Amino acid sequence: MSHQDARRHRRRAVVAATVGTAIEWYDFFLYGTAAALVFPALFFPGSSPFAGVLAAFGTQFVGFAARPIGAAIFGHFGDRVGRKATLVTTLVMMGISTFLIGLLPGFDAIGVAAPVLLILLRIVQGIGVGGEWGGSVLLSMEWGSKERRGFMASWPQVGVPLGLLASTGMIALMSRVAGPDFETWGWRVPFLVSIVLVGIGLYVRLRVLESPEFTAVKSQRAVARRPVWEVIRRQPRAVLTSALVRMSEQAPFYLFITFVLTYGTKHLGLPRSEVLNYTMLGALMGLVTVPLFGYLSDVIGRRRMYGIGIVCTGLYAFPYFGLLNTRSAGLVLLAVLLSLLFHDMQYGPQAALIAESFGPNVRYSGAGLGYHGASLIAGGPAPLIAAAILEKTGSSTYISWYIVACAVIAMAALLLMPRQAPEGPMPNEAPARAAETADS
Repeated sequence: MSHQDARRHRRRAVVAATVGTAIEWYDFFLYGTAAALVFPALFFPGSSPFAGVLAAFGTQFVGFAARPIGAAIFGHFGDRVGRKATLVTTLVMMGISTFLIGLLPGFDAIGVAAPVLLILLRIVQGIGVGGEWGGSVLLSMEWGSKERRGFMASWPQVGVPLGLLASTGMIALMSRVAGPDFETWGWRVPFLVSIVLVGIGLYVRLRVLESPEFTAVKSQRAVARRPVWEVIRRQPRAVLTSALVRMSEQAPFYLFITFVLTYGTKHLGLPRSEVLNYTMLGALMGLVTVPLFGYLSDVIGRRRMYGIGIVCTGLYAFPYFGLLNTRSAGLVLLAVLLSLLFHDMQYGPQAALIAESFGPNVRYSGAGLGYHGASLIAGGPAPLIAAAILEKTGSSTYISWYIVACAVIAMAALLLMPRQAPEGPMPNEAPARAAETADS
């Protein structure tokens, strides 16, 4: 392949990974925003306000719990069949489930079947996202050079602020267009639009070539037979620390973008549109800061850049709520922007930091399991924990201590994380066992 052809395919891979990931996260974040603003009354009527919020965030947690399952399922196929085919499947799953949520009748129409169907569709969403991240990051990273992995792998991460910007923007737009009818039909439009975005994503992804590193794995006949099992058996510390290192990034992030909607509107009495607009500005900032910090990780080192982000997040835990509690528009905006800036310090270099811990023939499985393992201990329970703390104490103090604890755990995991894996594929399980038998 000529240098010019390689550059063209590299650009396609980056665009395909970023656009597809943005669509997936648009779908996923829609649910979180709706869970904070609409779902308590629509699917859990008759509950107290706190119980309704807790139930809505509980169904959100189900999606997080399904993500490691998706990582295992699609990690297996991604390491055996390839990145491209797997990413097409995850995109379709995510889009269809999101579209169907937009068609769901409420509790008043079909009773308990409404929240049950909501949970089932959320599970499908979670499985889709679980399989998406590893493939999109690898598709972009494995087309780049070793010296630019942080920057290349950060572009699919830009899908998060893009998805957040698009989903929050659509909710804000429909909130204004529908007005008092937002909770009856206005919230459904952003979910239904998802089916159009899936069509765009499929067009982009079907035009990209398989990543060179996976192509090399296939040509060397080094495809892992049971990649999920092999990476768990041989690299358990890498998988575990990949999950724990996200505690300071993922748990606070879902407080900064979903719980803040409940805290800002219900506890502080701020206008819903105001909080949504501030979150959109933070997401807009992320379009620049995520790749910037990915690039800086190539310059100063992945671990150093990530560690700076951890420290900033821990130190910001108390000032964050202090700024919010002023109810002053400028200070609330500053609180939101700084919270997402410190998140981006970690999220930019994170993809390469985790993916480089695994060899190319088990990388989809290992990186996906580590990344989404955090969903069970960080992102999923975070809004639930924060809501319970606020209900019990009426104060944000212990929520700040929760963020500090997440930062301490993440720093310990960063220090214990194994160094970069060798460039070559991990030997297959069967040949390795045969070699052990021969040596004995």
